[in-house]
Amino acid sequence: MVSRQSTKMDCCGLLTAQKEPVPLKSVEVELQVRDHVATVVSTLNYENKEDKPVEAVFVFPLPGDAAVCHFSATIGQTQIVAEVKEKQQAREEYDDALSSGQQAFLLEESDQSPDIFSLSVGSLPPGESASIRLEYVTELAVQADDGLRFCLPAVLNPRYQPQGSEGASVQVTSVPASLVPYSLSFSARVSSPRPVSKVESNCSLDPLQYLNTEQTQATVKLAAGHKFDRDVEVLIYYKDAHQPTAVVEAGQASAKPGSLMGDPVVMLSLYPEFPQTVMSSLASCGEFVFLLDRSGSMDCPMNDSKRDQTRIGSARDTLLLLLKSLPMGCYFNIYSFGSEYEHIFPASVEYSEKTMEEALKKVEKMDADLGGTEILEPLKHIHSQPCIPNQPRQLFVFTDGEVCNTKEVISLVKKNSGSHRCFSFGIGEGASSALINGLAKEGGGHAQFITGADRMQPKVMQSLRFALQPAVEDISVTWDLPKGISVTVLSPPITAIFQGQRSLVYAQLSGQSSEAAEGCVTVKYSLAGHPSQNQLHFSLTPAQDTGLTVHRLAARTLIRSLETENNEDGGEPDEGVKKKVVELSVQSGVSSAFTSFIAVNKDNSDAVEGPLVRRGVPTPMYTWCGTSNQALMMATACCPIQSNVLQMCCAEVGDFDYSNAAEDLEDFSVGAAYCDDEVEIYHDNEDYSPNASSDEGISVGAAQVAVPKQPPRDPLLQLVSLQKASGCWLLDPALAAALGKPSEEVENTKPSAVNQEVWATILALIWLRGFKMDAQEEWELLAMKAASWLRAQNAPCVTECVEAGNALLGCNVQGDALGL
Repeated sequence: MVSRQSTKMDCCGLLTAQKEPVPLKSVEVELQVRDHVATVVSTLNYENKEDKPVEAVFVFPLPGDAAVCHFSATIGQTQIVAEVKEKQQAREEYDDALSSGQQAFLLEESDQSPDIFSLSVGSLPPGESASIRLEYVTELAVQADDGLRFCLPAVLNPRYQPQGSEGASVQVTSVPASLVPYSLSFSARVSSPRPVSKVESNCSLDPLQYLNTEQTQATVKLAAGHKFDRDVEVLIYYKDAHQPTAVVEAGQASAKPGSLMGDPVVMLSLYPEFPQTVMSSLASCGEFVFLLDRSGSMDCPMNDSKRDQTRIGSARDTLLLLLKSLPMGCYFNIYSFGSEYEHIFPASVEYSEKTMEEALKKVEKMDADLGGTEILEPLKHIHSQPCIPNQPRQLFVFTDGEVCNTKEVISLVKKNSGSHRCFSFGIGEGASSALINGLAKEGGGHAQFITGADRMQPKVMQSLRFALQPAVEDISVTWDLPKGISVTVLSPPITAIFQGQRSLVYAQLSGQSSEAAEGCVTVKYSLAGHPSQNQLHFSLTPAQDTGLTVHRLAARTLIRSLETENNEDGGEPDEGVKKKVVELSVQSGVSSAFTSFIAVNKDNSDAVEGPLVRRGVPTPMYTWCGTSNQALMMATACCPIQSNVLQMCCAEVGDFDYSNAAEDLEDFSVGAAYCDDEVEIYHDNEDYSPNASSDEGISVGAAQVAVPKQPPRDPLLQLVSLQKASGCWLLDPALAAALGKPSEEVENTKPSAVNQEVWATILALIWLRGFKMDAQEEWELLAMKAASWLRAQNAPCVTECVEAGNALLGCNVQGDALGL
């Protein structure tokens, strides 16, 4: 019987102070990218240096849309390849093998979230080594600048489990990145029909090496000394913009014809191009609902280089830009959540100067002070609100994505996808790719990840541009294939198309044809009332070098849509759906929520002797708390550090003894350690005031902890904050200060025939163009609104105004560049 306290430690996942040996010694990752598809091979090397047999359990993140397709173990000269079996059956075989002294290996996907896996290496005898090989395939997401993004999740933050949610929480063992006791090597090989122009990363890379003169093949490696303080993100750029493509892959010779693995499968990558006339007109209506995570972990810095900019602070700045960029005539509301949720208005309100200012005042006071990460309840409340006629609902979700009930959240969004689009933003290292991508995919929107030195604002504003694009409706895909060949589409129907973004379609091709081996697919849709279509002709001749990659991705797509369909009603899984998923998973060799990979070493004739000791292998987690009083109190009261090994107890409210906190702290040195979302423990403590602040610092026990002062406001945000909802600026001392000019000089250089608002607005636009072109993505929409307001004024002497404004600000901006 495990004591309650040690169960909490396991659940919360942090390494205990006993410094138990960790059997995992190194991780080697090889990435192979072909055009926009990645194959990843990870080798995990284990060694048992103890004097008794061990079972090593490693819980780690993978991309949420990865198709895990191979798992094997090598012990000495023996390789054991795992089979995919129904999850409960696999667990029983694993337990039976261990109890009979055999070596066994189990790989399974978490029940709650498809981006967390658990690897159990059982009965590793003293002095024995084992090498585990894990392979998965995944598609690479297209970024705003046409780069393809691959992310190797290295950071696994403890996931918040809402009170009352079903299912056991994921057993995670985590330590600060600096304490990870194993090494990582990472190499990538990129090949494409088009030249590779560059490869970038948030981590240090060795120089790119081209393998041929055409530069269509290249290799790159992670520089030595990776610190495990971030996910490894790689951005790949090809010389030509993305083109629509089709890849046909032959079926597996040993599989039954007519089955998914026996028939050819085609993968279509579609990049619809919209007419420029339609794209230049942005929607002037819509209901914009912003949902902001205010859990404790949002107080972490955005990155290590700028520790004064917290996630919540960056989100506040982003909301300022969003609110200034909304069109007149739309509706909006702002929700925020932690263990509970709040909304600024009881229901969405019409966008005006009054409502915008009221919202901004409340946004300025928002802190990471609402506790846990209970995102489900605010989403339910948002979807319970009646939709406003002729105002399509656009939901923007900002979160660092550390939740356990991922599937439940995504199911809710899918159920309501007919009434809204969902744009999601994963903030910081370790954000759940399954949650962020799932929200956008099922909500017909777009997902963005903000990590490392990324600024949140340009990525969010790009999504706002997508939201303001005319909605694409009545999407249909039709196939024209030779006689004798039929098609079964494996992907869910396309529900959203955005300019410059890829839509993927997988389909199974059955039958034979003696006719010309070419097919054609047509995507038809209605854009702003205009019928449009894109066509792609493709050869039915199978590609020679893809193996079974396309089949596995197609199987993963079908498995995920069946699982999502199964989750929609909540409760127990539908047995019919579960049976279908298990059959498909076993047939394709691709993991699912209902299956696991199991390998048993039946060749070792000598049973492993002695009691088996279980060792948790730690994953890195983000290790910096914010600078607010609250975060510092959390860091000290909740995360004491002893012997440089982090301990944390994610107890429920009431499990923490406040009265002895100061005494307990005397035994520990205070460290800046990451502390997950238990802020709500302070709400019931009458001595704690979240509004108490001091420039000098706060006392915790005998320790005095300095709280840095807020940095001065960014000049761009200072100017933007002065813009009115209509798009204009007022001529006042605050504007002069933002422009960096004396108030009298700004007023005296105004051409006499022009009114003050027109002059102020032209000056603001010249300043943006003259000094902030590097941040154009952030202010472009609000500048368009300002130019639209100016045109509506029919103001005289605009050319004279622009010349005078250039002279005052020392710029050389042309009137047509301002949209005038």
